[in-house]
Amino acid sequence: SLFLSGTMVSLKLQKRLAASVLGCGQRKIWLDPNEVNEISMANSRQNVRKLVKDGFVIRKPTKIHSRARARLAAEAKAKGRGTGYGKRRGTREARLPTKVLWIRRMRVLRRLLKKYRDSKKIDKHLYHELYMRVKGNVFKNKRVLMEAVHRQKAEKVREKTIADQLEARRVKGKASRERKAARREERIAAGVHMEVPAAKPAPAAKK
Repeated sequence: SLFLSGTMVSLKLQKRLAASVLGCGQRKIWLDPNEVNEISMANSRQNVRKLVKDGFVIRKPTKIHSRARARLAAEAKAKGRGTGYGKRRGTREARLPTKVLWIRRMRVLRRLLKKYRDSKKIDKHLYHELYMRVKGNVFKNKRVLMEAVHRQKAEKVREKTIADQLEARRVKGKASRERKAARREERIAAGVHMEVPAAKPAPAAKK
């Protein structure tokens, strides 16, 4: 409390004006107890500004609310400390819903498929087939899906190789048959020429 010649001086007005001038709350205003006389004379904002300039009225610094302990606790929790059964309040589903896990997995796998399709590693047909299998919960993680993609691609290459071999064999067989048929035709044609009898000499006239 502030006293002046045995009676207490009210500095409510000065405190209010100082708070307005300094842009803070009244609880942050400090009035110099040794300069009560001069402070009590100030009854305008301009006078209060002069007092602030002279250092008779000061804005108190903000109180420190340290987060050091909170940071330490957060670091420990990140390592897994203090997360045992005794510290858990919600059910497993409430703490990390299975739907959230599902959404995360779907997004990871679909992103991978899209990347493969855009980089032409898989065509749109294989993309659609794998997309539907992803939706059907066939692949539990990215690694399994990548293995499936490589397996499918290898299978397609193998099928194409077999198909090409069959086609080549078919073409070769067809060409062989055509050659045989042509040779047969030639032989038949040649045989017909040989079988045609030579013209017999006319019999001599009997005398």
